[in-house]
Amino acid sequence: MSLKVSDIMTRDVITIEIGKTVREAVEIMNEKGIGCLVVTKGRVPIGIITERDVLKKIVVEGRDPQKTRIEEIMSSPLITGSPSMTLEDAAKLLILKRIKKLPIVEKGKLVGIVTLFDVVRWEPLVINILKKALAEETLPPHMKKFLK
Repeated sequence: MSLKVSDIMTRDVITIEIGKTVREAVEIMNEKGIGCLVVTKGRVPIGIITERDVLKKIVVEGRDPQKTRIEEIMSSPLITGSPSMTLEDAAKLLILKRIKKLPIVEKGKLVGIVTLFDVVRWEPLVINILKKALAEETLPPHMKKFLK
């Protein structure tokens, strides 16, 4: 029996409404001890803002986090999974899309999130997924070093 995303996902996802500043987003991430926020518009998930987005698009570019709106730097369109997808499919999606966080949506509503860290907790399964992907030559080159 394959594990489903619903078996391992975090259900209480912290979100931020569109229109807020990057500073507000960073304050929430710091307060909650998390590395990302799902961006919503009227409770509908439309994007994601991560620590990496802040580093690359604010710090490196020298932008003002108090004046920059989250929608200016968020990743969108949002790549999502479903609670019924297998952990193997979620791992493949994370790897192939080169993302570390996968919001889980059901009927247009955000119901959870799965991170690469969550998937790595199930290491034996992930190693098998990576080996299969390598055998099928669908594994991105940057991931091949983990199988040596």
